[in-house]
Amino acid sequence: MPLNINGVGIPDSQLAREITDLVRDTASPLLFHHSSRVYYFGALAGKRRDLSFDAELLYAGAMFHDMGLTPQHRSRDLRFEVDGANVARDFLRSHGIAQADIDTVWTAIALHTTPGIPVHMHPVVALVTAGVEMDVLGIDHHCFGKQDREAVVHAHPRGDHFKEAIIHAFYDGIRHKPETSFGNVKADVIADKQPGYSAGNFCSVIRGSAWTE
Repeated sequence: MPLNINGVGIPDSQLAREITDLVRDTASPLLFHHSSRVYYFGALAGKRRDLSFDAELLYAGAMFHDMGLTPQHRSRDLRFEVDGANVARDFLRSHGIAQADIDTVWTAIALHTTPGIPVHMHPVVALVTAGVEMDVLGIDHHCFGKQDREAVVHAHPRGDHFKEAIIHAFYDGIRHKPETSFGNVKADVIADKQPGYSAGNFCSVIRGSAWTE
């Protein structure tokens, strides 16, 4: 029986079922379950924030957000976020989804590793990132009830050593194109001009996350 938490569940539609099947058949169990949790945590955050959003579009954004890490969809020179966004775009276009909605999902996936911007954008864009930040970094962990967290993880297990496993999955998906990691020029400028500056480390934040379930 599909998981339903306080009215939040996977959309009961042909489109959602096809997304589920495609991602399950393409991504590793680690990424499939992570993406599923991203949807639930994003949708729960949206309900808590009283945001109006299309659950199908949020589901598409959440489920496709890491498809650029999979061997089938890794490009040689694009950021993995763009690879995943392009997979979602092509899938949604083949199903006759309106271009404006496709653009929203594309943007949500492309920006999900760019903190500080999605929160000010369309709810689907904001909530994909919120789901990722909760599942990977434990951001706003205290805002999700323990019972809700346990229900999501029971349906979509994190597995043993999730934090190290997800770091390895990121690395495995991008190690052949390290140049695509360039991006936050502000940190580079501050490091160049401000003695003693130490940039934050994404992997350290994951390992230090308060969420250990």
